Amino acid sequence: MDFYLKENGVRTSFEFGQLNISGDETYGFRPYQLMVSSIVGCSVGVYRKILDKQRVDYEDMKVTADVKRNPDQANRIEEIHIHYVIKGHHLNQDKLQKNLEVARNNCSMVQSVKDSIKVEETIECLELSR
Repeated sequence: MDFYLKENGVRTSFEFGQLNISGDETYGFRPYQLMVSSIVGCSVGVYRKILDKQRVDYEDMKVTADVKRNPDQANRIEEIHIHYVIKGHHLNQDKLQKNLEVARNNCSMVQSVKDSIKVEETIECLELSR
């Protein structure tokens, strides 16, 4: 990966497009936003593959992330709470939870930060009527 200095941050390009990174969000994505997005994106992607492979019948999934940072230590990310809200028919909370644990163990981003950032994941099931 190549990064290029610009007036208010850095820029890089990938197959999908250009990415601007800056500590000032008016000029690009902030580094902590990218870190959290990488962890959540990986976690959701692996989890979705597991659910799809097991043919779990879900209609929709919304994921939120709450981030705790420490202003006394360079504003480092200390905790990320990822909350899944899964909507569907005949959802099995225990099975969904077990699948989330499998996803966690197979998500490269969560595994990369597990000794430095506490990542907690919770699930909420919303049963849809037919």
